[in-house]
Amino acid sequence: MSSLFGHEPFWVIALKAVLIFVFLMVYTLFNIWFERRVVAKMQHRIGPNVNGPFGLLQSLADGVKLALKEDIVVKAADKIVYILAPILATIPAFLAWAVIPFGPTVKIPFTDRMTPLQLTDLPVAVLYILAMTSIGVYGIVLAGWSSGSIYALLGGMRSSAQVISYEVAMGLSFVSVFMYAGSMSTSEIVSAQHSTWFFVPLFPSFIIYCIAMVGETNRAPFDLPEAEGELVGGFHTEYSSLKFALFFLAEYVNMVTVSALATTLFLGGWRAPFGLSQVNDGVLNTGYWPVLWFFGKTLAFIFMFVWLRGTLPRMRYDQFMSFGWKVLIPVSLVWIVAVALIRKLKNEDMLGQQTLMWVAIVAGVLVLLTFLIPEKKTPEPPPEPDEVDAFAGGYPVPPMPEAKPRSS
Repeated sequence: MSSLFGHEPFWVIALKAVLIFVFLMVYTLFNIWFERRVVAKMQHRIGPNVNGPFGLLQSLADGVKLALKEDIVVKAADKIVYILAPILATIPAFLAWAVIPFGPTVKIPFTDRMTPLQLTDLPVAVLYILAMTSIGVYGIVLAGWSSGSIYALLGGMRSSAQVISYEVAMGLSFVSVFMYAGSMSTSEIVSAQHSTWFFVPLFPSFIIYCIAMVGETNRAPFDLPEAEGELVGGFHTEYSSLKFALFFLAEYVNMVTVSALATTLFLGGWRAPFGLSQVNDGVLNTGYWPVLWFFGKTLAFIFMFVWLRGTLPRMRYDQFMSFGWKVLIPVSLVWIVAVALIRKLKNEDMLGQQTLMWVAIVAGVLVLLTFLIPEKKTPEPPPEPDEVDAFAGGYPVPPMPEAKPRSS
């Protein structure tokens, strides 16, 4: 952890905070345009292409339109909570970025001062991010409750159950990262990946986190809080204008947050991709180059979100909850025990690299074989009796109750 954290002048901290806010706002506008264009390509449509070059200003136009719409507050709403709910959903999404590292220590232009490309860091920074993303769900729950609508309330309840279920699996996927890095500090976790990114030795944790982060952000195919969209809009049914825009903003900022966290924990953070880190003695890992690598990695995760939305149908609620509690959490617990055992044996020189490789191959084969086990077939229901033919025999007379069809 850099010794500069906590000892920088106020203007440097304020400058970095403003830059993070501007970055997230611009990135959100870009991601909305990016999602619409990619889904349009998947569906053989054009997508936004009118406002600005390639339609890049379409998101800005939509935001201005939402802000200028009439703001309606329903009579049955608890007005104080109704107004605070979208704020409570949006602010934690921005606060989580206080400990995300964008790059190494650099020199501020036009000055002689050095500063890390990170607002601050904590010994428990990852737990801080997890706490901020958890607080955001209260905004959704309170929005559903305060609206005075049963449809909005159902959407809020679904979201609370969903986040609790998948946040447990997400937290368990972090444990193996903590064991490998020996720290919960985001900057130290990035430093621990200078030779090998953690998604290689901790691939099961990486897959579990990728699944859990989609459920955490209420995105397709796990967008169950808004599953009432066939009739209404879920928890934000009774919201309009700027308050609805805040929910929209919170969802897309949370998408970038979980993508940035995945980049930090598993993909080396701001470090250059494999092969580029060794160019000119690692010059691409210095200065402002790492911001480009960080942006590219997070954009790859955003593309994964869009890809899932454009290809997969929405899951049933019972399937979704069963998958979280009966599959992700048990697999996470077994993997944590395996990682702890492997680390213990390696530290005591009882497990060589070749032996570990063979163990991984055997475990992978066993996992693949489990997919080949045929599912237990449910017995077929008995055939339904034939319907009574009222016109059998040429007499168009309705049959009496419990009458049997007449043979022709």
